[in-house]
Amino acid sequence: MIGMNQLNETKELNGPKLVNAPLPPDRPILVLEAACAYGSVAVVQGTRCLAALEVPVGVGSGDGMLPAIVQVLADAQTDKDTLAAIVCGDGPGSFTSLRIAGALAKGLAHGLAIPLYAVPSLLLAAAALDGGASGELLVHADALRGERYLQRVERESGGNVLPLSPVVRLSAGELSALGPALMRVAILECPAELAGGPVVLPDAGRLALVQGSWREAPVHLASWEPDYGRLAEAQVKWELVHGRQLPVSAPLTVPVSA
Repeated sequence: MIGMNQLNETKELNGPKLVNAPLPPDRPILVLEAACAYGSVAVVQGTRCLAALEVPVGVGSGDGMLPAIVQVLADAQTDKDTLAAIVCGDGPGSFTSLRIAGALAKGLAHGLAIPLYAVPSLLLAAAALDGGASGELLVHADALRGERYLQRVERESGGNVLPLSPVVRLSAGELSALGPALMRVAILECPAELAGGPVVLPDAGRLALVQGSWREAPVHLASWEPDYGRLAEAQVKWELVHGRQLPVSAPLTVPVSA
């Protein structure tokens, strides 16, 4: 149980006690991933995945993420109060499912007074690739409107993955024009013009394989949002009608007792 004294000590979400601490290497961590229609939840500790579940999170799939969290904690025989951190897939991908997972991750991190880290979802996809493939990969996912998100990733012989570039957005034709020199890895499904490479799902249970600067420090709960890749259609329409950007809500803070 998190006492009020503990919340008051942090003052603002992810306050001084939680800033600039690397991801704990040997304690239980809850991982949430929801960049596409099939998400996943896992509890990992060090290099081990203690338990994992795939969760449908697409439109019309219902609210399966929270029950999956409860189930995976039970399967891992891990009490929520023993978690050292939360890790959430950072996208880019589906606006709705990323927002649901992000809200759950932020709420849990706040309630348990533990740090939240954001892992790029395309790296979790590269980590899910089975077999002995290694070297440079092009991981890509649907970005709507005929476009693809793309990230260059290095996959080592032992399975570890690390980013070689930021995520960019380009047309399927532009991706096809890059040629077959590098293995293309698609997330969830692959357009016909890009067929030929493996198709995977980002896997929360493979977190231990994902390297990168995201491990170095937690995000700030008051300001962090997943990388949606592009604005939600509702926001685009609102801004077109009103001729200005949608206002950003004020940071959430924890009240400090006198």
